[in-house]
Amino acid sequence: MQADETTCLLFTQQTRRSTCFIIPQRVVLSIMGFLAIVNAYTMRICLSMAITEMVVKRNLTSDGDGSHLDQGVCPASDESSGGSSSNGGTFEWDEQLQGIILGAFFWGYVITHIPGGILSEKFGGKYTLGLGILSTAIFTIITPVVINWGGAPWLIALRFLEGLGEGTTFPALSALLAAWVPLKERSKLGSFVFGGGQVGTIFGQFVSGYLISYYGTWESVFYFFGIIAIIWFLIFVLICYKDPESHPFIKDSEKEYLRQEMGALERPNLPPTPWKAIFTCVPMMALVCAQIGHDFGFYIMATDLPKYMSDVLQFSIKENGLYSALPYLFMWVFSVGMGFIADWMIVKGWINVTNTRKLYTTIASVGPACFMVAASYAGCNRILVVILFTIAMATMGGFYPGMKVNALDLSPNYAGTLMAVTNGIGALTGILGPFLVGVLTPDASLYQWRIVFWIAFGVFNVTNVVYIIWASGEIQPFNNPELMKKLNDSEANQQNPINTIEELKRDNLKQIDNK
Repeated sequence: MQADETTCLLFTQQTRRSTCFIIPQRVVLSIMGFLAIVNAYTMRICLSMAITEMVVKRNLTSDGDGSHLDQGVCPASDESSGGSSSNGGTFEWDEQLQGIILGAFFWGYVITHIPGGILSEKFGGKYTLGLGILSTAIFTIITPVVINWGGAPWLIALRFLEGLGEGTTFPALSALLAAWVPLKERSKLGSFVFGGGQVGTIFGQFVSGYLISYYGTWESVFYFFGIIAIIWFLIFVLICYKDPESHPFIKDSEKEYLRQEMGALERPNLPPTPWKAIFTCVPMMALVCAQIGHDFGFYIMATDLPKYMSDVLQFSIKENGLYSALPYLFMWVFSVGMGFIADWMIVKGWINVTNTRKLYTTIASVGPACFMVAASYAGCNRILVVILFTIAMATMGGFYPGMKVNALDLSPNYAGTLMAVTNGIGALTGILGPFLVGVLTPDASLYQWRIVFWIAFGVFNVTNVVYIIWASGEIQPFNNPELMKKLNDSEANQQNPINTIEELKRDNLKQIDNK
């Protein structure tokens, strides 16, 4: 009798706690995942703004009308010429060294992708994600001390450590989304979560410009964003869980819905990661190619656009923060909007998953390629340049309902590893991009930057063609070991693997019902 009363009391308490959460738990997780990426990007991007005020400004000689067009640099804006922009800082770092400093983050970022994916699949993505963000926050807070004490070499080392911490972010989030988000909601929730990159860039650049302008010191941005990330970590570990089965507050109705949409909520005991199958999977290699195209263009813009605004267009630091952030605002709006449209088209049956991923990836490749180059030919027409960059980044939002969620399509069971592979290889362009910009723009002139944008044009379009030809939105055989065995044993199944996957999902549901 006592046991029955205890069970009843526990059930009543859990029901009461569950009803306190009006928002479904998969949405709560998506919101916290979105904020995780926001924090990751603010801590990554704040140096791009701060470095424009840390280094000694180049001394330009004006021509007769007060401009610097003969040097490929625009006349200073009204606000800059009015004295609200400083003459820079005290660090004599040339363009190439600045490129190395900005790229050092990605040296560490690449290394922890695959370990982060494996840990997320084995133990769940909660603490893999949370501890990665926490470590990056601590390194961000101590950045001013390290810079003032050790200079460029120690800053490079610290940025490397920040990259190590943040490299687990996307693999861990992919594992969490694979455990929580059904296919019919994958485009919109995936676009929302991964769209945190744009919001983080917006928030990081705009707030950095404001803080530096208001306080007159670049150190403030590192303290601000590091503290915000620590607050996120404390909330995240209290309210989020690795999967629906381990969540104490989830409603039975939501758990049943996820069971019907996704099959068994308890993930199978997976064998070791099938590396050979992954790296010989043609759609997977097409996805890697698309990731390289996306990351090359995105990292050039995210890391070096503030430098372009400062060195070429001669914006003040406050203007720089505003106009560097504006393109990412539209990118975020478009990525979320296109995510909803993509899911709606799939549910309506107007287009299948594969062609949806290809369509939006193409929009996100061709649009930025064309408008980034066009911006370089707009000269010193600041309004037109900002408009063209904004359109370029808005169309880049198509990557998120396109190739960015494609890893979840190919293998929900190994989504963390697939995201680790694609994002890790793509992140190599984060090392190459800033270094390439530093080498190609020693004078930081408009004409030198134009070459950079033409290279990005080629990378965008070549990688997109590869993705169009070989990409897929279907679950791949290596996702399920039982399926792989059936495919190897049966010629009929080799001819129609998708039917076999659906049969296995139905078998899983029957086993749950029998239990």
